[in-house]
Amino acid sequence: MVKRTSFENDACPVARALDAIGDWWSLLIIREALFGVRRFNEFQARLGLAKNILSVRLRALVEHGILELAPASDGSAYHEYVLTPKGRGVFPVLVALRQWSEEFDAHPDEIATVLVDVENGRPVKKLELHAEDGRPLAPHQTTLKPRDAVKPGKRRKLAQ
Repeated sequence: MVKRTSFENDACPVARALDAIGDWWSLLIIREALFGVRRFNEFQARLGLAKNILSVRLRALVEHGILELAPASDGSAYHEYVLTPKGRGVFPVLVALRQWSEEFDAHPDEIATVLVDVENGRPVKKLELHAEDGRPLAPHQTTLKPRDAVKPGKRRKLAQ
């Protein structure tokens, strides 16, 4: 088996995030956890992936602090996987991916669900990036600049 490159210590925050949640199974596990799935067999049934792959992904999500193990809520001897604040923080990322797919998918009419506000049942507004003063921002209106306090050896070319 080929060991994949780790970006855990990379200077780029996107690379670091991908180290923790950068494969599709991890994102789909987090999606299911956001909708209340907590048990191994529920994840396996909902996602249809092999038990060994699910075990590896769940273990990695626990090691990255995205999920934590908790005693089963029904008092049984089993345990459950519960999202941490770090795990719940992936929600806007999943919404952004969903909205991107809804906009650019070749067959958007085949998307089976709509993300709605539970309070009023209306679709969720498209995510936007805003400047500190509230202006919407497009990619060409942003840039990267070095942080003032970066550990020696961590500064990289910013063109990434």
